[in-house]
Amino acid sequence: MSLLQLKNIRVRYGSVEVLHGIDLRVDEGEIVTILGANGAGKSTTLLSISGLVRPFEGEILFDGQDLLRLPSHKVVGLGIAQSPEGRRVFGVMSVLENLRLGAFCIEDKTRSEKTLEWIFDLFPRLEERKHQLAGTLSGGEQQMLAIGRALMAEPRLLLLDEPSLGLAPLLVRSIFETVRAINQRGVTVLLVEQNARAALKLATRGYVLEVGSVVMEDLAQNLLANASVREAYLGG
Repeated sequence: MSLLQLKNIRVRYGSVEVLHGIDLRVDEGEIVTILGANGAGKSTTLLSISGLVRPFEGEILFDGQDLLRLPSHKVVGLGIAQSPEGRRVFGVMSVLENLRLGAFCIEDKTRSEKTLEWIFDLFPRLEERKHQLAGTLSGGEQQMLAIGRALMAEPRLLLLDEPSLGLAPLLVRSIFETVRAINQRGVTVLLVEQNARAALKLATRGYVLEVGSVVMEDLAQNLLANASVREAYLGG
């Protein structure tokens, strides 16, 4: 059984329907990527899974449980955490305070400290700057913090929304290597990413969204070789 399944998910913003019956699945242990132009519905799909946007139709099943009516904090408690587009760190709080905030649903503090040690192993820069205000970090460091904060919730499924946005190429490579290491640790990943080539090289499978509809689904290696995908998202 799939870890996550979206069935016929439809979402409106006001009177405008922006997702038109999305079907999507993520199996345990996979990295799955969602590709599409701006406005295709990628972030809305992730927000629907997190419980921050309410579909008016369809099912979202996580390990067989329907998430559709659950508040977002309950979704986190079940094992889904999101690193949002734009990082959205709390700038007037320290790096350490941001990270500890991510563990709000974890009652075992000893376990949280072990998770924190793992995050500092993943991102040594965060340990170096743990008492620094998050708002004074560079863009790349804030992205590390956003991912680390999501990992503090000990998710089974990590939702990543545009982790490479605005980063220098060297940092992009580093972030994607870290995502692979997180997946190898046993965390399933659903990735929204404008850098289609890097995302498909990392992912197991991919979906292509156009104007709120899934128009293609395949193994990542097949999408990389697909002529229409190459023309639309990979520069020909």
